[in-house]
Amino acid sequence: MSRAYTIRNVLDKKHNTFELPETFREVFGQPEKSGAWLVFGKDKNGKTWGTLLLSELFSKVVGERVLYISAEQGISKSFKDAIIRAKLDPTNNNLHYVGYITLEELYVRLKKRNAPSIVVIDNITFYLDELKNGAVRTLLKKFPSTLFLFLAHEERGKPYTAVAVLIQKIAEIIIHVKGLTLIVSGRCPGGMLAIDDEKSNLYHGQNLN
Repeated sequence: MSRAYTIRNVLDKKHNTFELPETFREVFGQPEKSGAWLVFGKDKNGKTWGTLLLSELFSKVVGERVLYISAEQGISKSFKDAIIRAKLDPTNNNLHYVGYITLEELYVRLKKRNAPSIVVIDNITFYLDELKNGAVRTLLKKFPSTLFLFLAHEERGKPYTAVAVLIQKIAEIIIHVKGLTLIVSGRCPGGMLAIDDEKSNLYHGQNLN
């Protein structure tokens, strides 16, 4: 039987949260280092670019180990070009990339001693079969200390595929990428962050509110 908490129990409970730079904290607040975030948008609007910059924020500035699964592009020239365009720091050893891996292989990686604390799945279209039938909830339950960023396409203003819609419902933070802008909502203060050719506008933060 699950424990019942008093108000004092709830107020006294400690949570493992991110200490983000001020500009990002104004938009994201102090989110927990676990659960799910959803990033969605139409093609060529900056989903990968923006998420790469967020990945560097988490890995270089915050100091978390990040695994970026480039399931859609693989480690292709176009993905390399995205890294160059985002001007990521090549000396950052906390950020690692792989092409498509099965969910089973991801489980193996997450059980290792030096497992990443943040996993980016770009794009969930490549995991539709593997993430069906409660697999998303199972993944989050098996790894309660890991934050998962799921990227999804957009159709008619909404995340594309039923799996993406489910993730939107359970995600703590939702990021709608539109016109090279991150529109942040969910269980956080919310706001907008710009993506442009100068990495500092997202990496150091440019609040558009």
